[in-house]
Amino acid sequence: MHYDPFMLKIVGGLLGILGVAFVSRALRQPHVVGYLAAGILLGPHGLALLTERATLSRIGEFGVLLLLFFIGMENNPRDLLTRWRITFIGTAVQIVASVGCMWLLGWWLGWGASRIVLLGFVVSLSSTALVLNYLRETGQTEAKIGKDALGVLLAQDLAVIPMLIVINFFGSGGVDGATIALQITGGALALALLAWIVWGKNLRLPFSEKLRGDRELQIFVAFALCLGFALLAEGFELSASLGAFLAGMLVGAARETEWVADRMEPFRVVFVAVFFVSVGLLVSLDFVLEHAMLVAFISVAVLLGNTLINALIFHALSDPLRYSVYAGAHLAQIGEFSFVLAAVGVQGALITGFEYQLVIAVISATLLLSPAWISLIGRAQRRMLHIRKARLGSSVADG
Repeated sequence: MHYDPFMLKIVGGLLGILGVAFVSRALRQPHVVGYLAAGILLGPHGLALLTERATLSRIGEFGVLLLLFFIGMENNPRDLLTRWRITFIGTAVQIVASVGCMWLLGWWLGWGASRIVLLGFVVSLSSTALVLNYLRETGQTEAKIGKDALGVLLAQDLAVIPMLIVINFFGSGGVDGATIALQITGGALALALLAWIVWGKNLRLPFSEKLRGDRELQIFVAFALCLGFALLAEGFELSASLGAFLAGMLVGAARETEWVADRMEPFRVVFVAVFFVSVGLLVSLDFVLEHAMLVAFISVAVLLGNTLINALIFHALSDPLRYSVYAGAHLAQIGEFSFVLAAVGVQGALITGFEYQLVIAVISATLLLSPAWISLIGRAQRRMLHIRKARLGSSVADG
């Protein structure tokens, strides 16, 4: 009997992903951590079960489009206005601080301005997918920590628009006036769309009511919206992922579109898994093992640095120190949009292939470590609070 070897690898890969996912759940880790670990383990640098990198990369690119489409649907830009100090001021200061810290490091290492700015942008972005998943699983989505974190994450995702323009400005091809003008026009249209979503009333999409009873067409329309906006964004020399994200926000804010989330949920689950598995496939275990100390040092430095920067910002905006540190830990990892920025950077020769591999390894490491890091900070704070209460109790007893 003849078996298709590619089909055997796919089946083996799926079983491997399921196995790693079950282990991650047994360890009380989010599914996305299991998917990422599965990609690293099963990829060409691991057990080599999944080696069709070109095909899987294309599927992964499609996965990130759907991932960001759903992230956009789950984030209402109107929420930006209710917590504008944390969202706008906090995020702007956080991005500037990240670039500033990278500037000090770059000055010491002799980097150029373009590399410093790119890596500063990469480090400044947190993972909306992982944090949303963590907040859901810990029941904190509607709590203050959940709303504050989501506001910052949404603002960071929107900040990708000017980031892409700046990165392309620094690209190896030099300054192309037509491209810059096209990007600025696209950015202005994106901001106009956001303003319409925020201040528009009774926002409706064409034919949404007529589609309510047709499940098949609903799925195709949802895909068309996601991919159509992605295509428009690429036409304006912006990221396709950004276009999918904006499409998701438009659908999430419109009336009579509840069916989109219902019909697309199974696709979301599959393609979110595919995206994080495909990210894991990019990680070279040989590279990580050869530069283990460097990857570990940078990953821990990023978690500590981002936690500190975000904690200081939250505290400066009148939040208690204990809460600020815990909120900062939620935003300490590097996120999915950073993969997009790094890919644009390596294509524009702003970073070398070695630096790109290092960035991929560090992003993946911070994603893997993030749930444990948040839990560690939470436990340390509870322990300190318990010790403080015990000391107060003994002081009162002695008195």
